[in-house]
Amino acid sequence: MSSRDIGTEILEGINEIKQFKKGRFELRTSELSEPSPPQVIRLKLNLSQSAFAGLMGVSVRTLQDWEQGRRDPQGPAVALLRIAEQHPDVFNDIH
Repeated sequence: MSSRDIGTEILEGINEIKQFKKGRFELRTSELSEPSPPQVIRLKLNLSQSAFAGLMGVSVRTLQDWEQGRRDPQGPAVALLRIAEQHPDVFNDIH
């Protein structure tokens, strides 16, 4: 475990905010890519609809709606799809 000085990190963060507000600091940002369609991710993981829906915490019907384009994943489901696509080992470890 690394030794961190949380107090110093908080103070540095506050100073960055102050500098940003004064126009002297550029905040780091990154854009998250949209995940592939759920069916593509599921097939790459070699999972049935039932197993993938269970891992995603949604009903099979919801997954089918996503896969058939009747509905789009929202919020946390998009984040889980992104993780499943970019780090499939996580899903394989829990399956």
